[in-house]
Amino acid sequence: MKPSILIAGALAFGLASAAIAQPPADSGGGQGGGRAAMRQACGADIQKYCPDAKPGPGGGLRDCVMKNHDSFSDSCKAALAQMRSARQQQNGGSSPAPQ
Repeated sequence: MKPSILIAGALAFGLASAAIAQPPADSGGGQGGGRAAMRQACGADIQKYCPDAKPGPGGGLRDCVMKNHDSFSDSCKAALAQMRSARQQQNGGSSPAPQ
């Protein structure tokens, strides 16, 4: 499976509506820091490359992330990879099937 699909899946799950909005304080006690870190690392990239995209089905955020992943900052790419890895561990080492 292409890494961009896994990254887009992680983005859709973790970033969701907070990608463009002001990120709330992370209340996960350190364990939930992945989403907050991704919001912080990717927020500017999402605003720059996907300003009109919306999270969720038909919103275009996933497609935009896949299309522009190579242009994202290194910190955003690292945060996406970390979120993907955490998601795979939660799913027992398998990633969710693309729909």
